[in-house]
Amino acid sequence: MMLLLHMLMLSLLSGGSANVVQDFESACGQFFANSKSPTRISGSQYRQICQTLNNVVYYATFYNTNKKIPVYSAYTFEGLKVCTRLDKWYIEPQLDKNKTSPNMTPENDVKVQQLGDHQALNGDYENSGFDKGHLAPVYQAQSQKCADATFTLTNAAPQNPSFNRGQWRVLEKEIATNLSNRCLPKKYSVYIVTGVVPGVGKIKNRVIVPSHFWTAYCCLDNNNKCQISSGFIGKNENVTPNETTVNDLKKELAKLYNVASFELFDGATDPPAKKQCDSKNENKLCQNKAPVSFCLKEKLYQMSSLLLLLLLTELL
Repeated sequence: MMLLLHMLMLSLLSGGSANVVQDFESACGQFFANSKSPTRISGSQYRQICQTLNNVVYYATFYNTNKKIPVYSAYTFEGLKVCTRLDKWYIEPQLDKNKTSPNMTPENDVKVQQLGDHQALNGDYENSGFDKGHLAPVYQAQSQKCADATFTLTNAAPQNPSFNRGQWRVLEKEIATNLSNRCLPKKYSVYIVTGVVPGVGKIKNRVIVPSHFWTAYCCLDNNNKCQISSGFIGKNENVTPNETTVNDLKKELAKLYNVASFELFDGATDPPAKKQCDSKNENKLCQNKAPVSFCLKEKLYQMSSLLLLLLLTELL
């Protein structure tokens, strides 16, 4: 009992939230479909961040401290909001020194000797030729405070300026509009995950430039099944991202990350492909949902043939 009270007091003193955590499925699982996070690649360089601003958690990020870019950020979508863009960028103090503030903080306010050892800093992007490309974006944020919380360098990666301000920005808006029209009216819960694939180039010889940006969404129904989903991936160039299914995106990401598998959403499966009727195998036809009229016709034909055979047997 005393241990429980002690843990409760620590939680209250820290504002009831944590930033860099051991398991963000339990710490901030509300941003994952069915509280199950996308694949977490093994390695000591990876950190799980419950992105916290003023003691409120707004989304989750899986971060690579060696490459100094995120793997992905996961968040929910609640509709189109009118949010303005913040004019400053935060960093994550806990990445460079344990037991510091759980809140993202302006870089100038962080007094840590080894600052930047495990994360990108604002100076890395200066005159680099790359934008700070949001993963969890302003346009899909839940509120103005959430939009402000997207301005942390742990939620950004070097992005081709034309791609960031052009095709990728258009895609973010199209996804938000699509989800507002197709999923929210049905009271579906909308989950989005956006990530990058590390490339070979670096800025300031510190921060890896991604080769690809990708994003996917899943709309869960009341039975926690993903009814509407889609994925997109594009090279970090001024090109239009390719739309794909979630399953196909998973396969492509597994190859790009060089892992056995890469999951995105719990409960997300692509609808089975429609199968054509095979007149040589009536049972297979009906099992594969051939047109009812065709299957019924075949059933009636077989039943009538069987009855005729039985009648002839009786007469003989």
